[in-house]
Amino acid sequence: MATETNNKSHISPPCILVIFGAAGDLTKRKLVPALYNLRKENLLPESFAIIGVARAEMNDEEFRRRLRDDMNEFATEKVEAEVWDWIAQRLFYLWGDFNDEQTFANLKDALEKVDRESDTRGNYCFYLATAPQYFASVVQKLGAAGLTKEGKDHWRRVVIEKPFGSDLKSAQKLNRDIRRVLKEDQIYRIDHYLGKETVQNILIFRFGNGIFEPIWNRSYIDCVQITAADKVGVEQRGGYYEQAGALRDMVPNHLLQLVTLTAMEPPVSFKANAVRDEQAKVLHAIQCPSPEEADRRTIRGQYDAGMIDGESAPPYRSEPNVAPDSSVETFVALKILIDNWRWSDVPFYLRTGKRLAARDTEIAIKFKRAPFMLFRDSPVDRLSSNRLVLHIQPDEGISLRFGAKEPGPILKIGAVDMDFDYEDYFGDVPSTGYERLLHDCMMGDATLFQRADQVEAGWAVVAPIQEAWANAPPPNFPSYKAGTWGPQEADELLAKDGRAWEQTHDIRKSEPHAAAGA
Repeated sequence: MATETNNKSHISPPCILVIFGAAGDLTKRKLVPALYNLRKENLLPESFAIIGVARAEMNDEEFRRRLRDDMNEFATEKVEAEVWDWIAQRLFYLWGDFNDEQTFANLKDALEKVDRESDTRGNYCFYLATAPQYFASVVQKLGAAGLTKEGKDHWRRVVIEKPFGSDLKSAQKLNRDIRRVLKEDQIYRIDHYLGKETVQNILIFRFGNGIFEPIWNRSYIDCVQITAADKVGVEQRGGYYEQAGALRDMVPNHLLQLVTLTAMEPPVSFKANAVRDEQAKVLHAIQCPSPEEADRRTIRGQYDAGMIDGESAPPYRSEPNVAPDSSVETFVALKILIDNWRWSDVPFYLRTGKRLAARDTEIAIKFKRAPFMLFRDSPVDRLSSNRLVLHIQPDEGISLRFGAKEPGPILKIGAVDMDFDYEDYFGDVPSTGYERLLHDCMMGDATLFQRADQVEAGWAVVAPIQEAWANAPPPNFPSYKAGTWGPQEADELLAKDGRAWEQTHDIRKSEPHAAAGA
């Protein structure tokens, strides 16, 4: 049964959600389970409907049965019949080709019918869960059918999944194409990483706590390290990955979004454009190196056969739909510098990859060491750095490492970890990561969605890297074994600066605390 909520203002307005690509993985794995969770939390209006659009031939009842079966596998908790029945009654299906204008004429008729019967007041949200080549054409056909035109009493919005372009030029072209039809405030470029609780909590953590903001700058912070690691390989996405690679797949969107939230100045408010203005400033402040410098600041790798959790893992080149001599990277590490007053000379190290030692996404803030002079005539031979880690997945939370005296007659300093876990403190809230994003779109809150200038600025950051790699000889792949933390060169990237990667993924589970004076 749906949970009651005292604040009716949190319930989204009446609307129809149209999902293009409704027969695909994203719909059954994420979108429908997220809508189920929103209904259970009483955040969807009674006047609500979902129309799925895809090429597979089926009717409404077949669509409902298919999604009900999928929910048994992908729901975040046991499916309650009453909640699912509420969703199912509002599920409709339209089959057709995305390239056929007749599909959009049929969609217009279906929308008008459902609108009348469900009293959704002409509010439509179109979700493009499709292959990227359909983004511009679907938007153009929606416009031609008159489905994107807004009025004083109704709105029309379009959600676009990543990848938004494959480089700066293609992103600029896609922006131009869709903005011929849509206004910027109608476009919601989604990044599912921003649906994570810890990511959303970064701004609250930074700007809502007086003890952190004063030290969040170059005077106190030595470096920032952002890791997005996966234990799995490319699985059935080999065809996509052969075109994308780790750099395009992760850096211009996910990782740079984490950089901007970590590095941005305080916005004048938490309104969407105020927050995104500050994020855009960070992207524009990132140093644009020459291709030669970009090559020195980046490392790419590709996984070979190895062992993960005691089981053998195949090399990338033997994955389905991957070329046997592929030179596509499955790992990338890079160093970026932000040219502004707050972050001058503070390096941001980023890394992401497939078939790594652990599934782990985190932001590690390493602070500068305290002066050693007080301990010069003591048994303490060194001081460790304080470290703040924002754990994004799989275990969302925050941990802080600092020094404390170990019990006993001899002065020893031990590294102590204070750990906050969302699930332990607030309880487990079933989530796919899409609930907040879907709800925000229906509410008209674009804070967690990228604007056109942010997308293009993100691609501008990686453009010199793409150019450097395009002009360099093919790398000697594979370069790291599955189950490791990537190629040795990634460690050397930090070692040249006298630093090392912060391996914090298992600290909260098993790592013993190191004694600084031992």
